[in-house]
Amino acid sequence: MTITGSCHCGKTAFRINGEIPAQLTRCTCSFCAKRGALYAYYAPEQVEVTTPDGDALYRWQSNMVAHHFCQVCGNATYSDSPAFEMDGKWDGKTRRIAVNARLFDEFDAAEAPVTVIDGKNLW
Repeated sequence: MTITGSCHCGKTAFRINGEIPAQLTRCTCSFCAKRGALYAYYAPEQVEVTTPDGDALYRWQSNMVAHHFCQVCGNATYSDSPAFEMDGKWDGKTRRIAVNARLFDEFDAAEAPVTVIDGKNLW
């Protein structure tokens, strides 16, 4: 299955080779709580940014996570991060892409089941 989506203005669009997960993820860390994204996770090779002209990124604290957003409309698009386990462990190389499912075409992320990650206390 191919999933498509874009930011509000369309300057940053993407295509995903994969399925919409059965559950989306909401993180409670200080950044994600303000960002408001509902995340769907994919391997980097599954995600293609098809119109990267509007893409910008923000890194904070450890600089290990690149939070992408549209520099025109400001929508949070995706994050590229280490594939951390729930206990914080990481193999030092595997990455994952957390795409903001609110931007998927013809999909209502507000209706999907959500798992909450207690990032406020984990990271």
